[in-house]
Amino acid sequence: MGDSRSQSSTYDGPVRVSTRGDYACRALLSLALHADTSGPTSVRDIAERTGLPQPYLEQILLALKGAGLVRSKRGVGGGYVLAKTPAEIKLSEIISAVDGPITVGDFGQPHQDGSCDHEGQCVLLAIWDIAGQHMREHLDTYTLEAIARAATGAGEWPSATFHLHSH
Repeated sequence: MGDSRSQSSTYDGPVRVSTRGDYACRALLSLALHADTSGPTSVRDIAERTGLPQPYLEQILLALKGAGLVRSKRGVGGGYVLAKTPAEIKLSEIISAVDGPITVGDFGQPHQDGSCDHEGQCVLLAIWDIAGQHMREHLDTYTLEAIARAATGAGEWPSATFHLHSH
């Protein structure tokens, strides 16, 4: 048989969020789900709750701290707390904090650095740029609060809405 995608008129493959971005979101979701507990949460506890490897999680939490999304406390009873309320933290902010700007690829911008020197390349760069904008806008619509509510059954589960472009 062939590749099943060749039989479809639309591409429904993944637009990637990195493992680092996924882990960062999972770690902050864990902090949001346990925000009512007093005091900071240790990296060990976050790792146990989320099933994430502790050494990698430590690196990610440092990046999130640098971005102002978490605060840390050293010593006995130390750990991490959210630096803002869950309602103020967007999924896009978390991913950008650990991965940099949200794009669909590292293709460059149209009309810059000779990007239009080759046949058809400019229009494709513009399309990739628009796809990245759509992804950023979509991830902007989710706050940690909304995700935590969905995770506990108290809020609406995410659903896909598609925009069809036929020009």
